[in-house]
Amino acid sequence: MQKIVRYILAILAGVALLATLVSLIPSDQWFIRAVDLVREPIAYIALALALLSAIVLREWRWIIAGMFLVVALIQFWRIWPYNSIADEEMALYEPGAQDRCFTALAVNVKVKNTNFQGVIDQIQSVDPDVLLLMETDEKWAEALAPVVSQYRHSLSDIQPEAFGMIFASRLPVRRSQMIENTHRDTPTLYATMDLPNGAAFEFIGLHPKPPLPGWDTEERDRNIIDAGAKTPDNLPSAVVMGDFNDVPWSRTTTKFREAGDWLDPRIGRGTYATFPSRLLLLGWPLDQFMLKGNLGVRGFEVMPDNGSDHRAMRAVLCAGPPS
Repeated sequence: MQKIVRYILAILAGVALLATLVSLIPSDQWFIRAVDLVREPIAYIALALALLSAIVLREWRWIIAGMFLVVALIQFWRIWPYNSIADEEMALYEPGAQDRCFTALAVNVKVKNTNFQGVIDQIQSVDPDVLLLMETDEKWAEALAPVVSQYRHSLSDIQPEAFGMIFASRLPVRRSQMIENTHRDTPTLYATMDLPNGAAFEFIGLHPKPPLPGWDTEERDRNIIDAGAKTPDNLPSAVVMGDFNDVPWSRTTTKFREAGDWLDPRIGRGTYATFPSRLLLLGWPLDQFMLKGNLGVRGFEVMPDNGSDHRAMRAVLCAGPPS
């Protein structure tokens, strides 16, 4: 029995180490990029297996435990900024008397989800000023119509599969458009809106395709990076939210931040996993929220389970006095 356990752990350690090292190669291949998504759970599992190996094995103990430990250390190195002991990139905003705040909510409803009321109840409880809905097909558009109709402005691009999008706002919208700038059926939202203090900002809603068999990431990466670097009005203040199908520590999302000078309030605070919604302890942060310019974050959170496979992301943003 000891020999069988040793061989199993040795194979697992070898596969995990090989996959981890290969994931460091700058490649668009889906099976390489997919490792980025699960670095955090891999790190925890590798630590547990390193401890198990050190306890139960007699032969090859430290070799196998060491391999698992190397796997865990590489994963933690990659996700390092997204933990509570790293330096924060930005402080939470304390609004003054002249400042105005608004709430934004981004929800991936899951196209196959039939718990319409769970999503509706969550939207109504948050009562956001800006609402972004993803994976909306015809049945979701119909179910959410009474909620969306309460907003002064709305725009939708309904898709039969998993990449439809609905945008709604109580803030004044100067213009809004959904552009299919890579795949034909994956719209990206660009909206230019008025802040409560009278200034303008741009809101970007993003939901590109994930790295899956047959879907390498070259187009997805270009979609993500370009969405942040090239906005229609090129305003200094902007917010981006959505299901990136990517994690914040990946090369792609890092390039997105750097190309557009985006700030991520999760840096120095945690990963804020959003997927899968019912297993967040081993989940990962596919849903992103960033901002720049004359905007501050008063608070943000991952919302409770609403029936989808993603948790919604809520943020309270504040606009300072006009400069």
